[in-house]
This record gives sequence, structure tokens and C-alpha cells, in this order.
Amino acid sequence: MKENGRKVIATNRRARHNYTILDTYEAGIALVGTEVKSLREGKASLVDAFATVDNGEVWLRGLHIPEFSHGTWTNHAPRRVRKLLLHKREIERLVGKSREGNQTLVPLSMYFSDGKVKVELALAKGKQDYDKRQDLARRTAEREVTRELGRRIKGMH
Repeated sequence: MKENGRKVIATNRRARHNYTILDTYEAGIALVGTEVKSLREGKASLVDAFATVDNGEVWLRGLHIPEFSHGTWTNHAPRRVRKLLLHKREIERLVGKSREGNQTLVPLSMYFSDGKVKVELALAKGKQDYDKRQDLARRTAEREVTRELGRRIKGMH
């Protein structure tokens, strides 16, 4: 799946449902060879992934990259902690914002950009159940409006 020059590997669709996205960042990710080969096969899962800031470094935890099928004893651990590569200013901004109040760092998608693996990281705030229901109701209403407009346009022709 190509998306404006990016080859998307994995997306976290639940993230937009469970969180309100406040800000997004693009980060590089430090990987070993067999992880990149496994990603080129399109295998990765962002389901339980989240990022933490420890000692001025950002770490991606819970990301699952399965072992490379043709790998040998040099294969990687599927759920190891991986370092995210961001500019120091971006990390300082993330630390400041995440301390403001119940905000978390969630990966939205993982993709190849110019042959390098990138992660779209979001500063997000958890949604309550009623927020999720409101969003669902709003989307349903918008869908109904566009459907009705489509019917009226077709009725005119």
C-alpha cells in the first residue's frame, strides 16, 4: 500500500478510536538487519505498542516484529524495546507535554520512506467511553448526510 511516497507496513487503527490525537511526529527507529527484512515482508503489529521517554531517549515498547522467516541464530527478539530517533528539541517538547497531564505517546503507523523505516508517533489523550460514543454518532450522522446528498443528486439527473 503506497501512500504519498511511503510504503505503509502497519497501522494502528485502534489508536484513533481510543485516543484523541493532539500532535504527531515522524521518528526514525533503530533496528537490526533481520527486523528490516521482516518489515520488508510486511510483517509488524502496532496493536499493544506505546512509547516512553527515559533519560532523554524515546523508546518504543510492545511493537511486535516477527522473526525473519529465513533467519538463523542471528534472528531478533520479536518484542524487544526499540529506540526511536528524534531531535533533542522534539524529545524535550514531548517530555514537557506528556508531563502536563494524562497524555501518552502512541504509534499510529509504520512505513518505509526513502528506504528507511519511520514511525508516525502521536501525542494523545485517552478517550472516555462517552467520547467514543459521541464520535461514533457524529460519524454515522455525517455518513447519513453524504448518502442523502448523493441520493438527491442522482434523483436530479
